Amino acid sequence: MSVKERLSNLTEIANLTSEELTSYSAEGGLSVEQAEGMIENTIGVYGLPIGVAQNFLINGRMIPIPMVTEEPSVVAAASLAAKLAIAGHGFKASMTESEMIGQIQISRLPDWDKAIENLQVHKDALIEIAQKANPQICGRGGGPRDIEVREFSESPMGPFLVLHLIYDVCDSMGANMINSIMEALATPVEQLTHGRIGLRILSNLADRRLARASCIIPAQSLRFDNFKGRQVIDSIVDAWAFASVDPYRAVTHNKGIMNGIDAVVMATGNDWRSVEAGAHAYAARNGKYTSLTTWKKGPKDELMGFIELPMAIGIVGGATRVHPTAKANLKLMDVHSARELGAIIAAVGLAQNLAALRALATEGIQRGHMNLHARQIAISVGAKGKEVKLLAAQLIQENDIRHSRAQEIIDTWRKND
Repeated sequence: MSVKERLSNLTEIANLTSEELTSYSAEGGLSVEQAEGMIENTIGVYGLPIGVAQNFLINGRMIPIPMVTEEPSVVAAASLAAKLAIAGHGFKASMTESEMIGQIQISRLPDWDKAIENLQVHKDALIEIAQKANPQICGRGGGPRDIEVREFSESPMGPFLVLHLIYDVCDSMGANMINSIMEALATPVEQLTHGRIGLRILSNLADRRLARASCIIPAQSLRFDNFKGRQVIDSIVDAWAFASVDPYRAVTHNKGIMNGIDAVVMATGNDWRSVEAGAHAYAARNGKYTSLTTWKKGPKDELMGFIELPMAIGIVGGATRVHPTAKANLKLMDVHSARELGAIIAAVGLAQNLAALRALATEGIQRGHMNLHARQIAISVGAKGKEVKLLAAQLIQENDIRHSRAQEIIDTWRKND
């Protein structure tokens, strides 16, 4: 399809308005005026490609997935993996409650044990303060859930305590909310402990807000070219085993997962740095950095995949409700809660990992990626319109996808015109 035809197709699926359609254009997306209200010293806006991954059957519903990325092959790879998963009824995905963690650092304690005792005895009073700090969220079913005290007996600054507030932020990402509440708790905590209050801030390790997804793919669905289905499964499981034990491989393995996850997080106006940081910390939660996914062969020789990671995202507040394209993307996916969005994002991460492992373990990662990269090279040397496709095709045919070679070809074309 052409870009116009793709937009028309999506309009039928999501009933997008003309204004929402315009938000996908360079002229109708985020305005300079809107950008100026988002950050300081604004001078303009910066564009990135947005594509839509297809074939995603998640919890029984076909969902078009908007993805913002500059990297070739990410959207295509996700779409391919999602198509493979349809044979096993797609992805099953879920997300836990939207519980975030706020932290208060307490040092210089005159009586360590007494400070801990006071915090525990007065837990209910502290929870009540947290409730009063944001009654609106409590009215929507969110609010404080628990308070925990963590002890650090040794550090470069000496011993200190950390108070954790567990707080349900509902459909928001929750950073500003949590930070404000921790400020409100600081003085009462100081009075209870007689210690020095240090940092009062949200934790981006949202390990009480986990998104999960799984899929089961029959062997025959993984068969292609000269590769048999069972051979592909064994190769994928072997490739995952590499990432499960070697941090050097696991980092690249997880980067591929985040290719998909970050793209959807960005498309919905969420904080991809928070999600990225939380994911990598979670991958090292047991003291060694490892894979965020698990792949194994099932009892019927089918491929079984699973992913679990923190997912601090929202559908209200912040850029999600300011950026016109982010709002259109939420409508495109027909998403109505942060938990639903988090589950979808986890499924995309699992699909991205499947596509990467399938390519790496069989034909190699470069075949499909370089075909798409050739188009970028063609554009970078000034190819226009039909020239892009022709130049990319010649680079691929020559198996010489380099900027200098592309420049030689197009210079020759220009001289002969």
